[in-house]
Amino acid sequence: MTSGAATAAAGARLTLRGAVLGRAGAAVLDGVDLDVVPGEILTVVGPSGCGKSTLLRTLAGLLPALGGEVAADGRPVTGPGGGRALVFQEDALLPWRTVRRNVELPLAVRGVPRAERRAVAARWLERVGLAGQSDTYPHRISGGQRQRVQLARALAGEPRAVLMDEPFGALDAQTRAGMQRLLIDVLDGTGATVVFVTHDVDEAVFLGDRIALLGTGRVLDVPHPRDRARRADPATVALRRAVLASFDT
Repeated sequence: MTSGAATAAAGARLTLRGAVLGRAGAAVLDGVDLDVVPGEILTVVGPSGCGKSTLLRTLAGLLPALGGEVAADGRPVTGPGGGRALVFQEDALLPWRTVRRNVELPLAVRGVPRAERRAVAARWLERVGLAGQSDTYPHRISGGQRQRVQLARALAGEPRAVLMDEPFGALDAQTRAGMQRLLIDVLDGTGATVVFVTHDVDEAVFLGDRIALLGTGRVLDVPHPRDRARRADPATVALRRAVLASFDT
């Protein structure tokens, strides 16, 4: 990916083989096998407490695996970095930094010169529809706008994998639908691999190329990814039923 542009290297391949995930003495998931294909959006669903956030934090390198293998592009994940960005439900913006300076943060950490990181931030803020808010502080914008800033910040760092932990869960239905469409639009051309955790079945069916049913070992193909017009298609209806049924297994 060139800085701030919509072109990128291929997304990262993320793999788990016989992985045991959780904290020492408190495993949440055991024997996880998963292969996330470069450039796909994999949505992850499962009942509360099944380990969805634990999976993301392990892929991000914030939690070490207790056993088995966790790798990005065939290399063990041993800590944060490696072109992986984590997006939380809480926007996690720094309140003392303006919107633009929040987006600049991953570039500043990498030592990107000031003029370049300002230009990159400006381009990403334009892509998420916040060009006019660059000098505003986070407490002066809405929750949906803060999530747009967080998305711009994640992508400004040119990640090859974006790990999203229920990022739209706190938004109202209309704002949430808008953020889903925005996510699709801003990911276009980046090449990034996305692992998107959600408790919302409709969101999982709409956004994902595939859906991982955590705790069951099953990964289902989505027949019509990101096509709201096909919600009533028999294959889409059957998929939704299968995902809902997985919560009872």
